[in-house]
Amino acid sequence: MWYRLLETKSAYTAEMWKALFNAEALSVLVVPASSWAEEAEMEPHAVYVPWGKGHVAREIMRKV
Repeated sequence: MWYRLLETKSAYTAEMWKALFNAEALSVLVVPASSWAEEAEMEPHAVYVPWGKGHVAREIMRKV
């Protein structure tokens, strides 16, 4: 089960958050708003983390 952590304005920003969380050993799921994974670079994206790891992700975000 995934917890919706934040929404970004583009795929580039979502991938930046994904790289940061992965560097801290936190799994991340990035989902485009339109659900078109290949064509949605400029659309909003939602960043999900595993349920129960939201507090870890928020702590990482607080440090940035």
